[in-house]
Amino acid sequence: MKKLSFILSFVFVASLFFTSCEGDNAKPEEQNIVPETLTVDIPSSLSSASTVKSTTGDIPEGNELYEHMRTFIHAGDEAAQIVEAIITTIRTYNLSAEMSFSYDSDDDGRSKNVVITANSEFEGTTWDWQMNITDADSEGNDDGGMAMQIFWNTGTVKGISIIKPYNLDRNTEQMFTHAMFRIDYSEAGENGYEQEMTVYISDISLPEASVEPYAMQTMKMTVGKKGNVVEVYGNTNHPNASIGMNTRGVNWAFVAAGTVDTDLGVAEVGLPPSDLGERNRETILGTYSLYNVLEAEVLKWYPDATPNLLAIYLQNATAPAYFNANGFVAAGTAPNFDYGDLDQAIEQLVPYMPLEVSNLKLEFKANVTVK
Repeated sequence: MKKLSFILSFVFVASLFFTSCEGDNAKPEEQNIVPETLTVDIPSSLSSASTVKSTTGDIPEGNELYEHMRTFIHAGDEAAQIVEAIITTIRTYNLSAEMSFSYDSDDDGRSKNVVITANSEFEGTTWDWQMNITDADSEGNDDGGMAMQIFWNTGTVKGISIIKPYNLDRNTEQMFTHAMFRIDYSEAGENGYEQEMTVYISDISLPEASVEPYAMQTMKMTVGKKGNVVEVYGNTNHPNASIGMNTRGVNWAFVAAGTVDTDLGVAEVGLPPSDLGERNRETILGTYSLYNVLEAEVLKWYPDATPNLLAIYLQNATAPAYFNANGFVAAGTAPNFDYGDLDQAIEQLVPYMPLEVSNLKLEFKANVTVK
């Protein structure tokens, strides 16, 4: 799977806010209404942009087996970093009033319209602030030309960020023409986390199955931080994948935990069918564990393989898997006692229902105007 590659230039955001406020001699405020962050960082032990070439040895290596999980987690992390870059930039400038203005994007040269409103209702919550950016020439389209919406509060930090990259930058890769993503962020501690975000990605266009059978179309992934530990759980959907017990359509389902300071990580992976309509840990990570699905695949080609031979061949697929900043370290048994807390953390985590993730669709709130 190609990694998400629509990291955009955000120079225009700084320019448009500076231009809109310069006439009033506006300066960055000491007390800023924009939160410092609307994302959670993921340890590099669990997230990697690098790809691993297939090995020629008799036994599949751990980095090869877990390459996809770390790459898919990285895709969600990269989507969050786009939001983080926007937040970091607009925080530099004063957003103390409702306003609207236009600018020409440095990315695609097209005119964008910006509307900032206060006290905006969305999904049953009244948010302190909302910012919309639309592609001006596309506002008559079915999607209203909507490029980005951010909702946020200035007390206990919570926010929702929704982006359609194609309307921000028409130079975005073709596979992302209809793609959208969303980040829900909270520091309210609803689920026991100091910081929590859920990343949603939908409608990535799929290449031909023969070209890239494991291409990702949708994702739902939650990341929560508790002290020194970051927990991650979620699914990605791959409609063209065919592995072992799954004839067509696979979710990469995972639970993982990593440390912030030492960058260690632990994970379990399941490969349930995309249309599985239940959220049960024993099914998703047990029946459809990485080990069991790969075992079924091997047995299709070598039906006479003994359990002993299978165990040797798939030794690196045994759950859980252990990582450090450089990738895979061991499978099945922790290499040392430093992983103890992470082992306990993932036992309580459950991926999402595969069918829910497979059918994921994202939408913007309708356009708003300044009051």
